[in-house]
Amino acid sequence: MSGIALSTPYLDTDADQLSFTLGRPAHEALAVRDLEIGGIEVQLRLLGASHQVFAGPVRETVACLPGVEGGLPAVAEQDFDDWAYRFAAEVRLYAPAEFSARVALIRAASEEHPRALYGVFPGSPEAVTALTVERQDTGLSWRTWHTYPQSRRIVATHTRLEAR
Repeated sequence: MSGIALSTPYLDTDADQLSFTLGRPAHEALAVRDLEIGGIEVQLRLLGASHQVFAGPVRETVACLPGVEGGLPAVAEQDFDDWAYRFAAEVRLYAPAEFSARVALIRAASEEHPRALYGVFPGSPEAVTALTVERQDTGLSWRTWHTYPQSRRIVATHTRLEAR
């Protein structure tokens, strides 16, 4: 899928502003992709403040949210009825050339992925939010990347949702 050139500037201007929440309602989205994977309805949502993924019973939000303190957990786990949910996040700082190379890899991988949604924010071709989702044996997994060219930081998340 090709990336979406977004016309709205992103609101999360640094990785430290991102927060993680579950169960929030849908926020206004810049782009949405609806999928069905293994009988599970999935909605990938690009926000001006980052992303939301709705999959089965899960409503995951990683975004800069008013009134919610920034900072992502390294790991978060929760059970949803017959589902086990596990979220992991990592923030890394890169040297300029390595940052550019990593962003190019994220964009290329998202471009080639059959179940991806990614957007490029105005002001820099390296200001990207990308989401991909995969079917697993007993559920789903999804990955997201949020790139910050001004600080050369990349936030990568990996989530698994598995039937128990």
